[in-house]
Amino acid sequence: METPEKDYTHRGWIAALALIAVLGAVSFIPPQSLGGVKLRRANILSDILAFDDAAPAAEEPALFDEADFHVDMAQVAEQIEAERIEADTAPRPVRLTFEWTLASGELPHRKVTPDSTRLNPTLVGIEEFRPADSSLLRAFYDTLLYAARPVRIAVLGDSFIEGDILTADLREKLQQAYGGGGAGFAPMASPLTAFRRTIKTQSKGWTSYNIMQRKAAPQHLRGNFYVSGWVCQPAAGASTRWESTDFRQRLDTCTTARVFFISPADSRIELTLNDTLRHEFEVEGAPAVRQAIVTAPRIRSLGFKVLSGTDGFIGYGAVFEAGGVVVDNYSVRSNNGQAMFWTNPSVNAQVNALAGYDLVILQYGLNIMQTGVRNYTNYARQIEKMIAYVRQCFPGAAVLVLGVSDRSIKTDTGFEPMDAIPYMLGFQREAAENTGAAFWPTCDAMRSLGGMEQFVANGWAGKDFTHINYAGGRRVAWSLFDAINAEAYEAYAEAEAARIRRQAEQAVLDSLRRQKIDRELLPAAVTENLNAPLK
Repeated sequence: METPEKDYTHRGWIAALALIAVLGAVSFIPPQSLGGVKLRRANILSDILAFDDAAPAAEEPALFDEADFHVDMAQVAEQIEAERIEADTAPRPVRLTFEWTLASGELPHRKVTPDSTRLNPTLVGIEEFRPADSSLLRAFYDTLLYAARPVRIAVLGDSFIEGDILTADLREKLQQAYGGGGAGFAPMASPLTAFRRTIKTQSKGWTSYNIMQRKAAPQHLRGNFYVSGWVCQPAAGASTRWESTDFRQRLDTCTTARVFFISPADSRIELTLNDTLRHEFEVEGAPAVRQAIVTAPRIRSLGFKVLSGTDGFIGYGAVFEAGGVVVDNYSVRSNNGQAMFWTNPSVNAQVNALAGYDLVILQYGLNIMQTGVRNYTNYARQIEKMIAYVRQCFPGAAVLVLGVSDRSIKTDTGFEPMDAIPYMLGFQREAAENTGAAFWPTCDAMRSLGGMEQFVANGWAGKDFTHINYAGGRRVAWSLFDAINAEAYEAYAEAEAARIRRQAEQAVLDSLRRQKIDRELLPAAVTENLNAPLK
């Protein structure tokens, strides 16, 4: 007689239930650290069971060495003033500008009539707090609307805007609305130039140094950084060629190029326009910042070459413009904004004297913000110092602080906004308010379009849920343009209302004057008949 087979299927259920019980128990084990690596909670019940693993509010992250970032504003002002006086009182003033004019390249100034049309559905407005910068902001809007000269905007930021992200589209929309063309500032040489699509840069024979690794630069270069974050040292025959692209509209309408450099010793430089026309300049040695300006009906490409005199020579880069609006991107990767204190305030002021800025935008904070941190008091103080530093270097410019962008982090239940964002925004807003600068909350603009998670889903941001790409930069830029355009439209409407009032008042005055003349010149009887009621 055969022995019946035993049924073991029930044991499979027992094993499964045991495994679920073990994993369920593991879910209650709090996050651990192993060898310095943080391990998250293994919660298989995350859909129905949530844990509060939030640690106590973390301390504010340490900034860079405070000694490295110490800046005395009084000394900055004295340095700028001393070098200005020295230049003004020199026995024989040195030539600062070398001009090569082929034909009038400036586009005719057209009358601007702004409208209130928006590119994004929700308007996130620019916040102003007190009068400290209000006159400069109004001057900026008036220049946008009425001035025949270029309107210059400098955007100082970190990797969030690297490669002309955001600024490419802000530039395009401002130039379409208020005139202008060209890609703005491009460095003489940089390992990152290939990443930028708004202008092509090919450089040979240059050694470039980034301000974040300034100690690797030769001693005589460390004290000559500009806010671009790069200084470039040439070997014999070093050259750079910039070429416009069609990545955005109006990039190929450039009519003026300005190349900025320092030539302590006598040197000879060569400019090449559109790969065909060449012009040389003999440059007398001096420590001042110089500019070589090319003006032509159309600049498609520009070459710059150091033929001789490379000893101590420093190349900064070139600005490509066409009247109207000029937007210069000064992004420095891994910079939280304080690296500007390593720049030479006199170099900044000298460049500003050659081509003054009307607005400086500060985009920082992404590199400082950390999960669980709610206190950014020290960083807010540094922002206030940054604003003061900018005002010393660019005294004619209004300052606009951009609040930190949106950012998400991975949790047991998916991605969610970083909890530190509202606190960072609050401290940035407070710093702007304390100094009288303007403020614009980038995070609010992004969240009006769905926030970082939606940006990633739309392909507008990277999978790090931190950095936007060109597509995302376009949407943020449109929101910022809407904010600037709304303020300019309000300024325009106020000016038009004032003009209409003046015309009406003048018409009344003219009528009264005519009546007075009639009474004085016409005989009394005629005047009485004129004033008599009709029968």
